[in-house]
Amino acid sequence: MGKVSVSLNGRAFTIGCEDGQEPYLRELARHLDGHIQNLSGQVGQIGDLRLLLMASLVVADELREAEKKTEALEAQVDRLKSDGMGQNQRENAGRERAAKAINEAAARLEQLATEAGA
Repeated sequence: MGKVSVSLNGRAFTIGCEDGQEPYLRELARHLDGHIQNLSGQVGQIGDLRLLLMASLVVADELREAEKKTEALEAQVDRLKSDGMGQNQRENAGRERAAKAINEAAARLEQLATEAGA
């Protein structure tokens, strides 16, 4: 099991993690600390706990917005797939009509050729 040291609002924390996850946890901590620094610049040093709570809410809001965007994009992909399938069905129906018309014309030509030869 690995350990990683991170800094939030100037305070160092050591946390355990799975081996190999250290760089990712540092990245997450930097992201959270960026929000903490931004908030402390806006509201001042109101205490670590409150700053962590506010920063966590900002990150939760970012997550919620990302989920909404993902849902919207997934819905758009589904619509495009559906539209594409509909287009394919229309194209296939058109091909089937054309093939039927060609077959009917060929049958009529054969009939005419037979009648002309008789």
